[in-house]
Amino acid sequence: MSEAWRFGPTSEADFEPLLMLRTEVMRVHLERVGRFTPERSRRVFREHFDQPGLRLILVDDEVAGCVALRDGPEHLTVDSFYLAPRHQNAGLGSRVFKTLLAEGDALGKPIRLEVLKQSPADRFYLRHGFAPIGEGDHDVMFERPLPGTAGLPARS
Repeated sequence: MSEAWRFGPTSEADFEPLLMLRTEVMRVHLERVGRFTPERSRRVFREHFDQPGLRLILVDDEVAGCVALRDGPEHLTVDSFYLAPRHQNAGLGSRVFKTLLAEGDALGKPIRLEVLKQSPADRFYLRHGFAPIGEGDHDVMFERPLPGTAGLPARS
């Protein structure tokens, strides 16, 4: 059974609960690559939280997670995509992500995102039409071109 969900706006009151969610979801992966400290986690999320585009993911008015879709001149960027563990692996992430992809298609822009190296999230993004386009010391940059370009089939 699929959960009914919707996006909602964030407010400053959401910062601490979403930071806790980010820590819960990312800590083990960041520790694996030696990049987790509470201070760094807070600083990075604060930078993302303060930029336009962050949304709550709500299931029956409960905060299930968050995601940002940020509009840039050449492409859109997705970041801060975190789902509470109880909402993972049940299709909610795919439904949310397909909505973001449709927004990107409507704006006529490719979508980019960064994924921590050796993250299980790689498979999720590959399934949704993303391909790696570069990498840094700790992250891989992925891009999903617009359908009908760069070998992607057009949506019907």
